Amino acid sequence: MDTLLLLKAAILGIVEGLTEFLPISSTGHLILAGELLKFNDERGKLFEIVIQSGAILAVIWEYRARITAVLAGARHDRAAQRFLLNLAIAFCPAAALGFLFSKAIKAHLFNAPVVASMFIIGALVIMWAERRQHSIRVQTVEEMTPLDALKVGCAQAFALVPGTSRSGATIIGGMLFGLSRKAATEFSFFLAIPTLIIASLYSLYKDRALLVADDLGIWAVGLLFSFISAFFCVRWLLRFISSHSFMVFAWYRIVFGIIVLLTWHYGWVNWVDS
Repeated sequence: MDTLLLLKAAILGIVEGLTEFLPISSTGHLILAGELLKFNDERGKLFEIVIQSGAILAVIWEYRARITAVLAGARHDRAAQRFLLNLAIAFCPAAALGFLFSKAIKAHLFNAPVVASMFIIGALVIMWAERRQHSIRVQTVEEMTPLDALKVGCAQAFALVPGTSRSGATIIGGMLFGLSRKAATEFSFFLAIPTLIIASLYSLYKDRALLVADDLGIWAVGLLFSFISAFFCVRWLLRFISSHSFMVFAWYRIVFGIIVLLTWHYGWVNWVDS
């Protein structure tokens, strides 16, 4: 196996793990990193789908006790049943819209002006959300109602537009709908599990012709580094939000949006999902 290729796989795994659960859009960062590393062909795009699994496994491992308890009580525990129902409800809006409009989104919205605009618009939304007075109704994920879950699910649907950030949409959306910062963040983590698993399996099925045994090495490296970086990122974010706002991510999004426009304007990055 090419050592340079393994190094690229490790770098992209780290990028995926660090950006998947922060409100800064993993998609935009992977496009930029893939272009700079010259690993942005169809094989590279499939690799980006595969390494999402590492980030998902990090969340599953971090919350393994709670997930096990929920699954064990799914048949008789009302709280566990309500939690699973909330996840199913929140998953549906983005899944339905993605199934119906994914081709149109890739054809018309996956370009530098849209990605950069969504980075900056998302930053302004974060700033507005952080500066408004919060009226918290829901302190923990367990207190969420199906209506709360539906609202967060609708917020997640905005992440279908490239550059929005799935975690950013769900966390900030949750806060705007009355969830505490911790509840919104944790529900975003839990919602990522079915969302990313099903999206990844669907993408792998569509691109199954590109699956070759020779790529198992780079997949393993990418998955490993994605898992490790996501694991530490999730733990860090939970500590960070206990005493900080998301304003730093808003300013970061503005800077990254400008980078997107510059790399597009000068032709340094091909901001087209072919």
